[in-house]
Amino acid sequence: MPECIAAIDQGTTSTRCMIFNHSGEVVGKSQREHRQIYPQPGWIEHNPMEIWECTQDVIQAAALQAGERGYRVIGVGVTNQRETTVIWNRRTGLPYYNAIVWQDTRTKQICDELAQAEGVDRFRKKTGLPLATYFSGPKIRWILENIEEARSGARNGETLFGNIDTWLIWWLTGGVDGGSHVTDATNASRTLLMNLKTLDWDREILDDLGIPIEMLPVIVPSSDPRAWGTTKATGALGEAIPVCGDLGDQQAAFMGQACFSPGNAKNTYGTGCFMLLNTGDEIVESKSGLLTTVAYKIGTQPANYALEGSIAVTGALVQWLRDNLGLITNSADVETLARTVEDNGGMYIVPAFSGLFAPHWRSDARGVIVGLTRFINKGHFARAALEATAYQTREVLDAMQADSRMPLTSLRVDGGMVFNELLMQFQADILDIPVVRPTVTETTALGAAYAAGLAVGYWENLDDLRVNWKVDKVWRPQIDQATREGLYRGWLKAVERTFNWIE
Repeated sequence: MPECIAAIDQGTTSTRCMIFNHSGEVVGKSQREHRQIYPQPGWIEHNPMEIWECTQDVIQAAALQAGERGYRVIGVGVTNQRETTVIWNRRTGLPYYNAIVWQDTRTKQICDELAQAEGVDRFRKKTGLPLATYFSGPKIRWILENIEEARSGARNGETLFGNIDTWLIWWLTGGVDGGSHVTDATNASRTLLMNLKTLDWDREILDDLGIPIEMLPVIVPSSDPRAWGTTKATGALGEAIPVCGDLGDQQAAFMGQACFSPGNAKNTYGTGCFMLLNTGDEIVESKSGLLTTVAYKIGTQPANYALEGSIAVTGALVQWLRDNLGLITNSADVETLARTVEDNGGMYIVPAFSGLFAPHWRSDARGVIVGLTRFINKGHFARAALEATAYQTREVLDAMQADSRMPLTSLRVDGGMVFNELLMQFQADILDIPVVRPTVTETTALGAAYAAGLAVGYWENLDDLRVNWKVDKVWRPQIDQATREGLYRGWLKAVERTFNWIE
């Protein structure tokens, strides 16, 4: 019976299980959405128990498909929406509070207070991150400050913290019955609590945030031959399967895109947009508003690092056109509507719904629509929404080249929006470099499968993974330099209009 690897891809809006064979082909797949909870403006939550239920459902459905095709799963990898924070009781397995999502901005006051003495870069030398509502550490502090049961549980050793990877691995390996409480170095590097050099929790930062180290998971490699346990609650997989791969979603896509050499870069187009540049074993401190992060750590090998530009709202802007404005019925309709006009008509949309991430890091910003005239119609809205993704990516790419001094010659892309031909062509136009889509675009799940597969010897080394990466389509720049820079100047003016909206 041929073998295969299962990947659980737990994202911001849905959970998927995808099962891959040795060539990286999908032999089983299932997906299920979960609710988005908005208690008040700026607050975004998920129900952790609902996510676990969805996970069990999609594992069983995907495993049955693979089984019907004669495949046997021999390893499980997990990838997840990063920074989203869960705190639960180790004895009951129940969360003390909903998961606070990475986009949530309720911790602004906590971040501002921490930044008073030394500024937003107070922890950057150790963590590679600025003080921002984005990261897990301030979210943990908010829950401990506001939820009495979580606070008292932390005092008596019953409270556990994890991002979604930790939550799922704990349940997959037994939950209240001895589940493994672990996270990998990529997810840990997004908490604002891990020292990039030591790859361990930083006790000084924990003291500053008032977080007991006892509630934190053990930091492990992204691909770990030791495994952290075997599946207990997923009967459709058959025999107990090692759970041995774990990566944050963007690092998983990085691995799925085979970005293993310094200078390789990828951009993932999803709810937000995330560009990573491989810097090898060098920790590059950003001077241009980027994040320094762990890209992956394989077994006992040294960690590999990356510069990252995180953009909060890209695909979510298309959803906003659909759900809030009713301009389109389905997200895929945005390209058809955008093609009804020749350009943006001088209009720009800057979707700073919860502030701006890289390279600005402005939690005081809010979204703007500028350049409106009587000429503007709904087609211009659709086109401006797509272009906003490309412009934000250009800002990140410029910052990346300034920090790394590595001129990018192409950009590998993945995620749901890469099938939007208009967007991908405009992306190449505004970046002035080729944009490359691989044949397998489910790179986030594929990267998690690679991590688990390397751990169990299904793939021998990174060269095996490079062989699997193949080009599907390339978009090349088609506009002149004067047009490109004129459009981009308009975008930068629009971005300035978002600043200082929240006092």
